Amino acid sequence: MDFIDYYKILGLEKSATTADIKKAYRKLARKHHPDLNPNNKEAEKKFQQINEANEVLSDPEKRKKYDQYGKDWQHADAFEQAKQQQGAYQGQRSQAGQAGGNPFGGFSDSADFGGQDFSDFFSSMFGGGGSRSRQTQFRGNDFKAELHLNFRKAAETHKQSLTVNGKTIRITVPAGVSNGQEIKLKGYGGPGVNNGPNGDLYITFVIADDPDFKRIGNNLYATEEIDLYTAILGGEIYVNTLSGKVKLNVKPETQNGTKVKLKGKGFPIYKKEDQFGDLIITYQVKIPTDLNEEQKKMFMKLANRT
Repeated sequence: MDFIDYYKILGLEKSATTADIKKAYRKLARKHHPDLNPNNKEAEKKFQQINEANEVLSDPEKRKKYDQYGKDWQHADAFEQAKQQQGAYQGQRSQAGQAGGNPFGGFSDSADFGGQDFSDFFSSMFGGGGSRSRQTQFRGNDFKAELHLNFRKAAETHKQSLTVNGKTIRITVPAGVSNGQEIKLKGYGGPGVNNGPNGDLYITFVIADDPDFKRIGNNLYATEEIDLYTAILGGEIYVNTLSGKVKLNVKPETQNGTKVKLKGKGFPIYKKEDQFGDLIITYQVKIPTDLNEEQKKMFMKLANRT
């Protein structure tokens, strides 16, 4: 695995503080965000690298492992476990030597480790040699990543590419995913050690707000402005939905704040084909301004003030 310099990606030195990392990440994420760079593959790749770098460096434990082990930081726990095993074994050998015996029930070192001393055995655990059948396997680390989507894109099934730890992964995003929803891709995490299983990849969806709709569950909410004359006399208006404009009949004497439901015009239901929530429209009656004298007299007459 090639070494990825996360500090360089964020334009930082290794001595950077947590605040420095946060500031650099926000600045670069805004600059390279896919919504601001449509159809720019280079910006998309850079944005994913920035998220990956922030994921590691903003986490104190991950950063510590990264600083200590470099490109092998994902196997830090395995290395530490092996070190402990080595220390325990050497302690047992020392005690056995002092006692003039063998801690493994009379078997010689060569019988137990194929003629290796423990440092050779430790190396073989990480691909340095020795009998493969005796190598200890370790599961790879789990990865976490964010996938940013605009509101309308989350309402349709589509394919997305993201880069995690230098590897490009292409997935199908089902229509109806929610902001903050997490999915697991089994085996797409860090590689295992000594043919151990790969870790998993956890993807969290981050969905931007929409200027026209507010989403609550699978239902959408929108405000539609109507003029006073339509509210009083009734009429026809056109409103936006995710699938285009539709015509609505406004009833006479409609009050400000009246709600109407458009069944099945809401957000797609996750992994439920051809099933949708509802769209709830709230009417906001616009009061006319800058009335001329004739119009004022008309309203006064309606109000029985003449």
